[in-house]
Amino acid sequence: MGPERGRQVSRRPARRRPARRRSRKNAGGEQLVLVGGGVLLVWLLLTGVVRFLAAHPWVPVVPVLLAGGVVAVRMVRRQRAVQWERVRSQGLRYALAQLDALHHRQFEHAVRDLMHRDGCADAVQVGGAGDNGADVKATDPFGRRWVIQCKHRRDGLAGAAVGTPDLQVLNGTGRPVHGGDVVVLVTNGRFTRPAIEFARDQRLHLVNRTVLAEWAGGSRPLWELLRAVPPPRRPTPLS
Repeated sequence: MGPERGRQVSRRPARRRPARRRSRKNAGGEQLVLVGGGVLLVWLLLTGVVRFLAAHPWVPVVPVLLAGGVVAVRMVRRQRAVQWERVRSQGLRYALAQLDALHHRQFEHAVRDLMHRDGCADAVQVGGAGDNGADVKATDPFGRRWVIQCKHRRDGLAGAAVGTPDLQVLNGTGRPVHGGDVVVLVTNGRFTRPAIEFARDQRLHLVNRTVLAEWAGGSRPLWELLRAVPPPRRPTPLS
């Protein structure tokens, strides 16, 4: 036997045949079956709902009545709240003891509410950092623009009197910056004599403790309690 015949011939391993992939046709058929099954299920559900509603026609009425009842209750509550706020604002009264006990920011809100009570629908509290001397702004029913600075004294008359420096700040901004027709300083305390003279010279209006008590405890608007208030302007939407 020759050398070539004596060699064992190596055999290559047989190639495995790849598994047959699922044909596109079969995959498409399965998707069609799933879609058809889903449509059938939805149809059965809808049919069941329709049959149930046909046998029980009162069922859809219940949610509608409940929703309508909720809306009606909310409307009634809102109307009552508006009416109560109108009555409260018209009958708003403050005693001096109440005003003395307020925080200075609450005092500004009280002045705003009193202006609103008197018919200033746009009365707003603006006091705070960078307020340029104005704590409350409002337009009265005669079209006059009010710019008010508030000085609260915890001790009332026993507290420090409001002096000229505070009025100088208000005088410098009340008309040029805020466009006020009536520039007012309100306090639950008192004013120094130089402050009173300065206000008279600069056509500023002062509301001291006495005037404040009459205004807050009564029903007369502030412009009926102050002297030399500017005449009404031209009619405005608030007039």
